[in-house]
Amino acid sequence: MASKDEKNLSKVIDKIAKMDEPQRSLVQRVHEIIVAAAPALKPRIWYGMPAYALSASTPALVTLRNDERVNLALTEKVELAPAGGHDGKLMPAAL
Repeated sequence: MASKDEKNLSKVIDKIAKMDEPQRSLVQRVHEIIVAAAPALKPRIWYGMPAYALSASTPALVTLRNDERVNLALTEKVELAPAGGHDGKLMPAAL
């Protein structure tokens, strides 16, 4: 029997598969990036959108909305830290 996480992942993949091109390819690639970069996040459907949360029962942190255009949104539940080091100053991106 599939776990809740597996069922939620299947629902997200099905939702993406039903999108029209070129949005489907874009959202699929963003999904792959999120899953690879943040494997602790669990895919799920949140208000009809593919979303990613810390568990199946917690609020979504990231949502992928596909209306007139594709939107990647961070919800108010995301804890953001200032860029840079511990002092909050910007760090060089290239030397």
